Amino acid sequence: MSPATNLRNALRALIPLAVACTFYLYLYPVFFGCAFPLPQTNDTAAAFQDTIRQHTFFSSSSAAPFRLLALGDPQLEGDTSIRNYNRESFPHLTWAIRHLTYKTEQPSLRKRLRQVVHDLVDVFFDDIPDTAESIRKRIDLFGNDFYLAHIYRTLRWWAKPTHVTVLGDLLGSQWIREKEFGRRSWRFWNRSFKGGERVPDEVAAYPADEYDVAGLLGVEDENAAAWRRRIINVAGNHDIGYAGDLTKERLERFERVFGKAAYELRFELPITNPLANATIYDPETNPESNRLIPELRIVNVNNMNLDTPAADQSLQDKTYAFVNDVINTASAVEYAGHFTVVLTHIPLYKPEGVCVDSPFFDFHAGGGVKEQNLLSADASRGFLEGIFGLNGDPNSPGQGKGRRGVVLNGHDHEGCDTYHYINQTEGDERQWRVMRWDAAKSSELPGRPGVPGLREITVRSMMGGFGGNAGLLSVWFNEKTWEWEFEFANCALGTQYPWWFVHILDLIVLIMLVVYGGLQAAAAAGFDIGKPPVAKTATPVSTNEDGQKKKHDHVSNGDTKKE
Repeated sequence: MSPATNLRNALRALIPLAVACTFYLYLYPVFFGCAFPLPQTNDTAAAFQDTIRQHTFFSSSSAAPFRLLALGDPQLEGDTSIRNYNRESFPHLTWAIRHLTYKTEQPSLRKRLRQVVHDLVDVFFDDIPDTAESIRKRIDLFGNDFYLAHIYRTLRWWAKPTHVTVLGDLLGSQWIREKEFGRRSWRFWNRSFKGGERVPDEVAAYPADEYDVAGLLGVEDENAAAWRRRIINVAGNHDIGYAGDLTKERLERFERVFGKAAYELRFELPITNPLANATIYDPETNPESNRLIPELRIVNVNNMNLDTPAADQSLQDKTYAFVNDVINTASAVEYAGHFTVVLTHIPLYKPEGVCVDSPFFDFHAGGGVKEQNLLSADASRGFLEGIFGLNGDPNSPGQGKGRRGVVLNGHDHEGCDTYHYINQTEGDERQWRVMRWDAAKSSELPGRPGVPGLREITVRSMMGGFGGNAGLLSVWFNEKTWEWEFEFANCALGTQYPWWFVHILDLIVLIMLVVYGGLQAAAAAGFDIGKPPVAKTATPVSTNEDGQKKKHDHVSNGDTKKE
C-alpha cells in the first residue's frame, strides 16, 4: 500500500475528529450553556437563549444593562520559572571539555580523568533533564498565554460583557526585575488579553462629591464600545506585593502599565419612564423623596496594604485616605437607587472552614506583612460598615441595612461565594458572621428583617490548574422597588490539557494534509512515490562461430519457439 493511500485513510479518521474537537473548544461556552444571568429570573435556559438572540438579532431587550466579565488570578509566569534561566544549558559538558583541554588545574592525570567522568555522568543526570524540563516549561509558558487568551477572547465574543475586570495577580511574582516585568506585561497585553486596553488615568477618578459619570448603562454609543475594550485591572500581591513588600517603585510600574491601583467609576442608568422620573429626589420639586437617579459605582480598592505593619507608611496612609474618601462621598444609606461594586484582591475575613483559604498571616523578620490569606477582621469591617454602611444597631441610620452592593475579589484560587451578616436581635453579643451563599439562601438570610448582610464573591482562578474559570456578573435595576439587583454565574473551560490536545491534533492533521498534497502533486507529475524503483539488468550478449553477435529471440513464459 502506497504512502499516499495510508495518509488518505488516516486523514479520513482524523479530520472529522479534529473538526469536532476544534468546534467544541472554540464554542465551549455554547456547549456549556454559559450566559449572563437575566433580570428577574433564575432560568439559565432563558439566559442562554437570550445570548443566542443577541448573536442573531444583535440586540436584546432582556439583557442586564451591566454585565461584568470577572477573571481571577491569571498569574503569568516567566523566565524565573525556567530551571536553566540565565545560565547555559550544559554546564557539566563545558567543564568536561575544559578538563580534557587542560584549561583547569588538576594535580594529576588520574584526577583529571576522574573529574571528566564525573562531569559526563552529571550531563546525563543533571544537564539533560534540566534542559528537557526547561524546554517543556518554555513551551508551557507560550501555550498558557494563548490558553488564557482563549478564555478571554471566546467569552468576550460569546457572552457580550459590557465591562471586564481582572481581579489581581496579573503576573506571577512581585520580585521580578524591570526587564522581566516588561516582558510579562507585553505578553499580557499582546497575547493573553490582546485587544484589551487599560483604563485611562483621566477616566479613573478619585472619589469626590462632584464628579462626572464614566458612561451611561444600557446606551449603545462610542463610550460603551470603549468600555467593552477596557480592562479594569486590580492590583494583587504578585503584582505589587503584600504590605511588607509594597514599595513606590512596584506600585508605579504597575500603574504605568496596567492602570491606577485605586479609583472609582460611576455609571448612570437613564430612566425613560416619565412617571418614574417624577418620583426622583429633587431639592426643590421633590425634597421628600428618597429615590436617587439610578447609579452604579465601581470602586477599585488596593487592599494589599490595609493590614499592618507596612513597609511604606506613606503608601498605607494613602490607601486609608482613599477608603475614607470612598465612604465620605457615598450617598446616605437612607436613600435608594445607588449600587456599589467593590473590586479588590484579598478576600474579607472568614473563620476557618468556610472557604478553602483560612485566616493566615506571616511577617518579615524586620516587620511588615509577608503573606496573608484573608484581610483581618478589623479591615473587613471597614468594607462592611464603612463602604457599605451596614450596622448591627437597628437604631443606626437606615436601620443598619446599609447600601446595596457586592464585593468581588480573587486570591483564593479555589473560589468561594459567601454571605456576611449580622443579627441585630442579638444585642450586645451581636457580631459579624459568614456562611456559604447557598446555605444562606437555604436559610433565607438575604433580605431577612433585622439581619443586614452583604454577598462576597471570590472568583475561582482562570489558570488551567483550576479549570479556566470566568465569572459572569449581571446587575439590573428594579423600578418597582427602586433598588439594584444582581446575580452571578460561573463558566469554566476546563484544564489546559484538552486545549493542548486539540491544537496538537490540528497541527498533526495540517502537516499530514500538506504531505498528502505533496504526494498527490508528485504523482500527477509522473513520480510514482509508492512504487519502489526497479533495477535495470543488462541483456547477455553471445557470439556465433564466426565471432559475430548472436541475436536472442525473446520468448514469453509458457511459449515455445518454433523452428
